[in-house]
Amino acid sequence: MTAPNFKRTKLACYTAYFTMSSVFSLPPLLFASLQDMYGISYTLLGTLVLTNFCTQLIVDLIFTAFPKYFNVKKVVRVMPLITSAGLLIYALSPVIFADNVYIGLLIGTILFSVSAGLSEVLLSPVIAAIPSDNPQKDMSLLHSLYAFGVFTVVVISTLFLRFFGKENWMYLTVFWAVLPVLAAVLFMLSPMPDMDVTASSEGTKGTKRRTLALAICVGSIFFGSCAENAMSNWVSTFMENALQIDKTLGDILGMAMFAILLGIARISYAKFGKNIMRVLLGGMFCSAVCYITIGLTSNVVIAFLACILTGLFTSMLWPGTLIMMEENLPGLGVAAYALMAASGDLGASIAPQLLGIVVDKVAASGFALELGAKLSMDAEQIGLKAGMLVTAVFPILGTAVLIFAIKYFKKMKNQ
Repeated sequence: MTAPNFKRTKLACYTAYFTMSSVFSLPPLLFASLQDMYGISYTLLGTLVLTNFCTQLIVDLIFTAFPKYFNVKKVVRVMPLITSAGLLIYALSPVIFADNVYIGLLIGTILFSVSAGLSEVLLSPVIAAIPSDNPQKDMSLLHSLYAFGVFTVVVISTLFLRFFGKENWMYLTVFWAVLPVLAAVLFMLSPMPDMDVTASSEGTKGTKRRTLALAICVGSIFFGSCAENAMSNWVSTFMENALQIDKTLGDILGMAMFAILLGIARISYAKFGKNIMRVLLGGMFCSAVCYITIGLTSNVVIAFLACILTGLFTSMLWPGTLIMMEENLPGLGVAAYALMAASGDLGASIAPQLLGIVVDKVAASGFALELGAKLSMDAEQIGLKAGMLVTAVFPILGTAVLIFAIKYFKKMKNQ
């Protein structure tokens, strides 16, 4: 019997991950337009972001607890269509919900967030289940395409809004809603590999070791996600308000360059990389250095470069932790990937939120006014720098986790 050819399946996964980037990077680019056109407050816009991550977290936890109740192959095939449906409702909110546009935006956000959660849980184990001579390369390439997707969405969307006007944001959103359909078609025409939905069982002693090892991976991906997403969510605002860079340039030089370095580093690891644990440790440590530098330096060029380089150093912290898990804990099922996705999403929720809270609290303090007067900065600039400085705690703790992980996994292999 001829073995199935999974080349098209890989292409479908790559296409789905590329198009998923619109779910994360498009809404923030539209927030200013939505606020001006429909009078939506900052609080309600922030609620959309919170809804996005909370929905993904719920999906992750459901798959963690009940993986055997889902037909994974069917869910993967339908998943891109849910993305399209959510983006279409988002785009058509002024037509369908003319009296309350926000309701449509909220429904659309929930839908495409469900799909995003499913993508994080399922695409990595699909890639891992496909027979390959270099599984690390395939996993790294998958996650690099998300970064290149963010770059593509930011550049095209920023230029579209600049030249065609913010009032035409609906057409831009419809365009991004059509692309996931291609991934759905590819999935429908492709064979799907067999995947374990639960982890393989071992003896009590082995189970305890594997549980602690999985906990280490969960902690690593949490701190790595914090380091990556705090910057990816705030880099545009930081460049515009703290570094006084024009918004269009801030979006392109900030979000887009951050994403392109993220993607280049993941592609480079896919082609040349090895020794993932040292890569993770170096990336986590250098991320901490970048955050501390941004918070302390008064030099605009150094702060700008540190923001951009954070994309390079955080590039492997999410996919690399999955590779670390696969190398040291073979045989884990979809539930383990769901748990990892849940931890990553939790980090993506907590770190940007904490940074925003610190910015607001510090900017409103007398300390910020006094320090700002000495440094020729306003209170908001001081608040943003303080937020970046506090965020450094996540990669610092992540560095500690990875130092422990290197010792622990080495001990496991020697037993």
